[in-house]
Amino acid sequence: MKRLGKKLLVTLGTVIVLCIVIMIFLLVRVERKTDLINDDFSAVFDDDKYSKAIRINNITLIQQKVSCGYATIEMFSDWSGGDITEKTLYDNYGKVVTSTGTSFCKEMNKQFPQYETTMYSYLTNRELIDKVYDSLANGIPVPFEWAAEYGDTWTLHYSLIVGMDVENNKITVANPYGYYEELSFDEFLDRTRFDAYENIPFYLKLAFSLGLFEKNTVFIVK
Repeated sequence: MKRLGKKLLVTLGTVIVLCIVIMIFLLVRVERKTDLINDDFSAVFDDDKYSKAIRINNITLIQQKVSCGYATIEMFSDWSGGDITEKTLYDNYGKVVTSTGTSFCKEMNKQFPQYETTMYSYLTNRELIDKVYDSLANGIPVPFEWAAEYGDTWTLHYSLIVGMDVENNKITVANPYGYYEELSFDEFLDRTRFDAYENIPFYLKLAFSLGLFEKNTVFIVK
């Protein structure tokens, strides 16, 4: 019995050490990925492609009552002439089903079959700017993931990009917390990379490392 107990302790200890090593590897890997996407995007300010400022004006700002994901879908639905609301989504499921980027993308495709929504994650800063600009130039607002403040608390959040003015270093976001935000490119990208999330909890760091949440992520609708 003593030998068996000792073997079990050794096995348990080995498993714990292995789990810690894997966790450290995953955390280091996501930090490395974050470093890689944080490229120099300054060339966009001299690129004629982005010379035209774009703003999609027919967006009804929704202040979330259920979830930011559902509110973002409601704003997109209103823009596209639909009647999907946070309430209809919640009544349909009895819960929130857009807690991850993958599930949000799935719900966008389900609710808007006339479009095709593609999720792009861990884009470089320049790639993200380019995809957002192209979508806005085509007249389509861009749902995305980022870090946002609710009062004094940082959160993982969905919102809708509705404008980009490169010449004036400005991106406009319809935030389901109930207001429009105008941010510089540095501020915007600092939050899409979640670098702005102050004192991010360890469990969220682990969730990023496991791929449950993503950085520099947009949902392009065509």
